[in-house]
Amino acid sequence: MLKRESILGMVNFMATSVFFGALVILLAVLAEKFAGKFKLPALILFMFIGMLFGSDGLFKIPFSNYRLADQICSLALVFIMFYGGFNTKWKVAKSSAPKSLLLSTLGVIITAGITTVLAVYLLHFKLLEALLIGAVLSSTDAASVFAILHQQKVNLKYNTASLLELESGSNDPVAYLLTALIIGFITGAKQVNIPLEILLQVSMGLWWGFILAKLAVYLLTQTNLIAEGLETIFLMGMMLLCYALTEVTAGNVFLSIYLLGLIIGNAQIANKQVIIPFLHGITSLAQILIFFLLGLLTFPHRMLEIIPTALIIAIIITFIARPLAVFTLLLPFKAKINQCLLVAWAGLRGAASSVFAIFALAHGVSLNYDLFHIVFLVSLFSIALQGSLLPWVATKLDMIDESDDIRKTFNDYQAESAITLMRLFVPKDHPWVNRPIKDVHLPSGSLALMIKRNSKTIITKGDTIILGGDILILSVPAYETKGNETLNEINIDANHPWAGQKIATLNLPDNMLIALIIRGEENLIPDGNTVIEPSDTVVLYH
Repeated sequence: MLKRESILGMVNFMATSVFFGALVILLAVLAEKFAGKFKLPALILFMFIGMLFGSDGLFKIPFSNYRLADQICSLALVFIMFYGGFNTKWKVAKSSAPKSLLLSTLGVIITAGITTVLAVYLLHFKLLEALLIGAVLSSTDAASVFAILHQQKVNLKYNTASLLELESGSNDPVAYLLTALIIGFITGAKQVNIPLEILLQVSMGLWWGFILAKLAVYLLTQTNLIAEGLETIFLMGMMLLCYALTEVTAGNVFLSIYLLGLIIGNAQIANKQVIIPFLHGITSLAQILIFFLLGLLTFPHRMLEIIPTALIIAIIITFIARPLAVFTLLLPFKAKINQCLLVAWAGLRGAASSVFAIFALAHGVSLNYDLFHIVFLVSLFSIALQGSLLPWVATKLDMIDESDDIRKTFNDYQAESAITLMRLFVPKDHPWVNRPIKDVHLPSGSLALMIKRNSKTIITKGDTIILGGDILILSVPAYETKGNETLNEINIDANHPWAGQKIATLNLPDNMLIALIIRGEENLIPDGNTVIEPSDTVVLYH
């Protein structure tokens, strides 16, 4: 049996861990607010919070377990990748897809290649070590770019926001593939068959992402197997299943997860406007966790001697490798020079690069330089310099689009105007009968659009006379709830317990009302005698 002292020690350890975990989360939330107020990238502050808790910081928590950090950060990056795909509005982004996909594939390879060559000749790195630093730093960070654009409410001309969104969301799989191949060469743990490795990673990544996405969409839209309100939990389960199956079959996890999110996010699934804020919160927590761990793993006293090396690599990527890749790939599309310059500047390095560095160290890579701290400093330089100056650079390059909203590139944006239509029957004894529309008191903010009179449809004007028996169609402002009220849709099939039942017999809770029944092309305002039929869509207010 455990001694009382051992049990108390375990309880105290858990309480201390929970206390520090809560403190980190609260500090990160405050850092987000502080960053927005002073126009700083919040990710930098998350890093400094980690450094504050680390071995050289105030709390001096010793942590240098790269294998554990790799497992935690990889899982956190999966949530970030899924949300990146889920929140990408393909209808807006598809026009930029050819350019984005070239940047996320060939652009990554060109960036890695130029960085490798210059690291060999300027910094005298060995070839394989230069290849690794090039691969790890070859992808851009979607979270960093759009956290800044959203924070500053900056939209960009020529659909550049969509181009950057799709590129930065889809280039991590290529950088991961390059990193994995080079790790295999350096460690010599196995004979690396490059064509087979690429084939496996791409084919298995595409296969599991596509198959599981289609399965998830089918279950969410064509069946009642997913209980109302559990869609977010279901999606998390599918995400983890996709991660596990892709990993087991040697596929590219980041490719499959991004594709999973992209397909599901652009399907017509119910409660999407509830799912997106939940995923946004989980992704924010994942970003906090990654950047906190990066800060926790650092030893600031080791950084002084490698600052010159990291600074040279940052200059190579920012001012040589990334611009050459962008101009090489975008100019054939007749992209404007100011757009190319902005896309080059917006190639921020962030969480993914540091996670790939941790991945390399966790797999036993032994190098002549401090890979993690170099990548950490390059990411820090990139977010601090490029990130902070991104709105200013966009302004100077005349790339700000004042006429549009950057949120339109995401699935959480509601493009529809906040109005709805109301069908109003006018009985023969109603006070509006035989009066022109201009003389009646319509609901505040509403507009009479048409009158249904027998088989005729009359487009109304101010002097249109209302007759008894008319059906008046009004446009009215949509109700925007600020409380806990919600509208949910339930698809009724033949096996649903409500099928064939009158609404009066359903014994609904006091706080629930069936507000609308969608039956084919018809919208019905129900009463207690309305019978719910199979294939109806019931709209619940509660």
